[in-house]
Amino acid sequence: MREKLFALSLGFGALIMVTHAQAETLGAQCGQRGAVMAQLVDQFGESRRSMGIAANNMVMEVFASDASQSWTITVTTPQGQTCLIASGQGFEAMIEPLPAKGDPA
Repeated sequence: MREKLFALSLGFGALIMVTHAQAETLGAQCGQRGAVMAQLVDQFGESRRSMGIAANNMVMEVFASDASQSWTITVTTPQGQTCLIASGQGFEAMIEPLPAKGDPA
C-alpha cells in the first residue's frame, strides 16, 4: 500500500509544479500550515496518506478520509505557507504491482 501511495504522490509532482504556479496567479486557498491542517482534520476528517518533495523544496502531501472518501492535495513552501491544490471524492487506497518489463501497462 505504501509503495502505491508513494508512487501516486510522485506522479503528481509534475502536475503540482504547474498547478502551484497557476494557484499563485489565481489566488488559491493558502494559509499557515497549522491552520490548513486543522481544517482538513476538523471539517473533512482527512489524514495524511503520502508526501514527497516537489520543486523548490516544497512539500506535496495527499490527505484523505476513509469514511467520506474525500481527498486533498496540498503544497507547503519552506516558509510554512500551505496551499490547497486539488480536492475531490472517491479516494481509494490501492496496491498494484508494476507490470513486468515489456508488458503493456
